[in-house]
This record gives sequence, structure tokens and C-alpha cells, in this order.
Amino acid sequence: MRHGNLHDGYGQRLRERIAAPGTAPLIGVYDMYSASIAAEHYDGMFVSGFGFAASYYGLPDIGFIAWPDMVAFVERLRGAFPQHHLLVDIDDGYVDPEVACHVVRRLERIGASGVILEDQKRPRRCGHADGKQVLPLDEYLEKLDQVLAARTDLVVVARTDATEEADILRRAEALAATEADVVLVDGVRSEEWIRKIRRVVGDKPLLFNQIAGGKSPRLSLSELGTLGVDVAIYSTPCLFAAHQAMDEALAGLKVADGRLPAEAGDHQPIGVRESTELLERNIARVRTREEVGV
Repeated sequence: MRHGNLHDGYGQRLRERIAAPGTAPLIGVYDMYSASIAAEHYDGMFVSGFGFAASYYGLPDIGFIAWPDMVAFVERLRGAFPQHHLLVDIDDGYVDPEVACHVVRRLERIGASGVILEDQKRPRRCGHADGKQVLPLDEYLEKLDQVLAARTDLVVVARTDATEEADILRRAEALAATEADVVLVDGVRSEEWIRKIRRVVGDKPLLFNQIAGGKSPRLSLSELGTLGVDVAIYSTPCLFAAHQAMDEALAGLKVADGRLPAEAGDHQPIGVRESTELLERNIARVRTREEVGV
């Protein structure tokens, strides 16, 4: 199915997924290999700024990402995963509204499903870190309005990083009153606050960010659905799992004096065959896409 030059209406497909019953999960990926594994389990991916900064630069998520690097990564993702939802973290739009609009247009052309635009001011922080500062609300809303005008089909998530209780509710209500598709309050600290935010955003879809070790409670999709959350992003499960697995594998290699574990057992089930089969499925998806003329 084709929708002009809008890459099968990726934005509209994500809107429909969010509007469906339950809470839609989007799994954070940080490179093409993690995306290949995530694609085996879920139909939606989240391009996390935390994960991308860690993977691509080896740096914390405090504003190092350059937008051409992010755009190039999303283009590779869409080429390999033509049917998956791709929600992209664009931080503050890379500072200027003009740059934010340019990036949004580029991402829409290459087939992103949506973006998250935050109201932090520089120096920015991870959404679950201390010391966050936000732009004046009017300044952020002006940037958001320009981004909304620049998109055609792309889903836009309006995100606030406010930390003061009154400001959280004031900004959430203001974001819900815009043409943004979804509202995200990052770093929500309790179920009670999810309920408060749900009330002030009215019928606007609500997004919740799950991150291990973050400030928000660990909740199941069923629990989130009961709280009125429409979509959940899981920023770092792939990154942190890889961190732990690699650390354990290399520590074991050192203990074994450099002898690799047997392919069967010894907690080492993945070998050349399994890895190659995973990656070959990416080629198969691209071929199928080309054969149907998408």
C-alpha cells in the first residue's frame, strides 16, 4: 500500500497503533544489531538519544549528538526494517527552531514514524537525571508550533522535562492543547503523578518513558494501560543488557585464559550461525519490500 511519497504513511500507521487498545511498546535501539534483535520481538522501535550517544560517540546523553548522524542512522534503520514503527528522539531539535524543522522534514522523507521534541535548554540532561532546566513555555511552544507546521504525516510527541509540580501540570496541559499527537512528561516519579498528568491532558494520547535505574516506577503494560498510558518507550533495555553480557563474557574469557566457551552450553548459545541468520533476515525484509514495489 502506498501513500504518495510519504513512505506508506508511517506517521499515520503509528497513530493507529497508539490509538489501538492497550499500551503500545516501542523498544529502544542503539545500533543496527540491537535493532535486528528488537525486530524479532516487537513491531516498534525507539531511537533513544541515551543509547545513540553511548553507542555512536561513547559519551553521555548531555547534548553531543549531531543531527546528521542521527538522520543517517534512522535512514539505515528504515532501509532494513520497512514495516516497523520508528520513533526518534531529537532532543531539543538541536537547539534552533530552523534546524529542528529541517531535521523533521529530513526524517519524514526517509521514513521515520515520529519524533520527540523536548523543552529542555542547554546544557541538556538525560530525562531521568538531576539538574534539568527548561525553556520558557512560550519559547518552547513557538518551536513546537514551527515543527508541527513543518511535518506532513510525522507523529510529533511534545515532551516536557519540568520538575516542579505546578510547572509539570501547567506545561502538560499547554502541550495537550497544541496540535502535537502525544504528550510526554519525562521523569514521572509515581503512579499518582501519572494519574494527575492523565487528567490534565484530557483525551490527548500519553507516553511514558521506562528506563532502568531511572526516576519513574517500573510498571507493566497492563498497569500502564489501566493508568491511561497509550504508548511506552523502553529507552535502554538493549543497551544495558549488552553492557552486562559483554562485561560477563570478557570477564569469563579472561578467567579461561582466552579460551572461548563451547557453542553449546556454558551460557554461550550464540555463534556465527545464529548471528548470520539474524542478519540475513534484514536482507530478506529489504528484498520483500523491493519485490512488492514499496
